Amino acid sequence: MNLVEPFSEVLRTSTALVEMLIFLCPVSLAFFIGIIVGWVWKPRWISSGDCKFNWPAVENQIVGSNSNQNPQQQLVQAGTNDGFRSSGVDREIDKESFKLPSTDNPSCSSLIINKEDNHLLSDEDLKRLWYLVEKRDGGPPWKHMMDRSTPTMTCQAWQRDLETGPPQYCSRTVYEDATPELLRDFFWDDDLRLKWDDMLLHSATLEEFPATGSSVVHWIRRFPFFCSDREYTIGRRIWELDGSFYCVTKGVPCPLVPRKNKPRRVDVYYSSWFIRSVNSKKGNNNNNNNNQPASEVIFFHHEDMGIPWEIAKFGVRQGMWGTARKIEQGFRWYQKERASSKTKSHHVTMAEMSTKIDQNYLSCLECCEEDEGVTETVMADEKEKEGGMNLPKILVICGVVVLACSLDRGLLTKGVVVGVARRFGNLGRRVFPATRL
Repeated sequence: MNLVEPFSEVLRTSTALVEMLIFLCPVSLAFFIGIIVGWVWKPRWISSGDCKFNWPAVENQIVGSNSNQNPQQQLVQAGTNDGFRSSGVDREIDKESFKLPSTDNPSCSSLIINKEDNHLLSDEDLKRLWYLVEKRDGGPPWKHMMDRSTPTMTCQAWQRDLETGPPQYCSRTVYEDATPELLRDFFWDDDLRLKWDDMLLHSATLEEFPATGSSVVHWIRRFPFFCSDREYTIGRRIWELDGSFYCVTKGVPCPLVPRKNKPRRVDVYYSSWFIRSVNSKKGNNNNNNNNQPASEVIFFHHEDMGIPWEIAKFGVRQGMWGTARKIEQGFRWYQKERASSKTKSHHVTMAEMSTKIDQNYLSCLECCEEDEGVTETVMADEKEKEGGMNLPKILVICGVVVLACSLDRGLLTKGVVVGVARRFGNLGRRVFPATRL
């Protein structure tokens, strides 16, 4: 009540009433002008009455516009999606063979991709593995875990932890008396894997895409000790570069296999490797012309098995060398089986349908990424320059200045009001900072 009585006395004086009206008039005028100007300059999508973005319509429009162009003039669309779409298994794909043109001066505009390729493992997955191999993925440094060897194998291993996600592992293994093609078939051949990998209980092919050699497989793996079995739906694809192979496998959603309580489904799964020929540490013995073949496998793996990550790291650290030796023993057995058998499994046939690329193709993927980044930065700069200090903000600031000048008896000082106006005017600059090239 002590504050109400003095306030009522102030209202009874004609001078205070006039000053309040003088204060309210410009503020109200600025407010209504701001509303009118904002409504006049509203975006077009507000007037349409339908704010939902129709992605299928846009995709159809893009496909229709690209169909009128020469295929040699279509751009490589790298990274249109990160892996399989959830509805990709319900769609059909073009069965035509996937081929890249061979030119003396290739460029991004001369490379062709299948327009239905976005349903498979995409070039974004190839670029991710390429960056991992070249140590350009931008992740934290790797911590050394193991460096051991046998007369026929040398194995090194590293591990790193990300801020989010399970621990990641990397290994480099050199196999003596091994070719990249045979190692590619060894890792891809699920029929014979069931005979040497005692942790693999079940393997089945769910879908195949001969156009690119991609496939979706279903695995059930046995886990030791207290862990129950784990289930995987894995997408697989191979890119071949001058006799070397980028092999990508990762977990993908697949409605063909309904989710169950047991075995437990592993959604976060990534297991990929790069295979190439290297010089053998045995060298050229006996001065003959038969050089000893050797191949290097750079392997990247991580998965979320549903157990504490520290426990998983401890188990991997203890069993890594045993696993490496087990894989090498399986490969030597696979060599003998392939040498004695005249037939190849269907998985090997799919592995041979790899996508053929060259170094210019990888460079083009990198150029496309840089061009997209530069375009986004330039568009942001132009948008900020065009926006500048818009009219509604000027009107609001002017209204606040009038308020500061008219309140010579009020509770708020001119300095406080002007400070608030200044901070309000700089709000947009902090949210959208200027980016300079």
